[in-house]
Amino acid sequence: MPKSRWVRARRINHVSVHAVDMEASIRFYTELFGMERLPSPDFEHPVEWLRLGDQQLHLFLREDTKAAPAFHHLALDVDDFEAVYAKAKELGVLSADAFGGSLRGHPAGWVQLYLRDPAGNLVEVDWPDASTLSPETLAEMTPLVDQEGDAAVATLYHAVDGDGV
Repeated sequence: MPKSRWVRARRINHVSVHAVDMEASIRFYTELFGMERLPSPDFEHPVEWLRLGDQQLHLFLREDTKAAPAFHHLALDVDDFEAVYAKAKELGVLSADAFGGSLRGHPAGWVQLYLRDPAGNLVEVDWPDASTLSPETLAEMTPLVDQEGDAAVATLYHAVDGDGV
């Protein structure tokens, strides 16, 4: 079979987001998500690199940048969704204005949590199975309604095929 002329991306290498207060942003991502600071290069503007597994989040600080776009975001899977949800509530960083609620459940069973970092960047936290969450968390969740056809079976979680993609 001839190879396609298209090249497929294999994974996300890193995501870069704006910081207003670099130290506050570093604390947010290291304390809430357990990211680790990495050595960072010297660029024209301040930048800090954080590691999450084999991927990275890059924080950058630029005086001439307007506020972060309201709906641009990075999405993270976590090992303890309810711990992140509780900590985000404690920190007061939930974002109810993002996409119709800070905690939303899809009819296919997965869950999304939206919060804002100190610079206003939107962060999405995903969880594959709402049935594993406590009744208290489920009671606070807004269900996604009017999901029909393909939308009703849409998922963030797909099996990996034989060649690792």
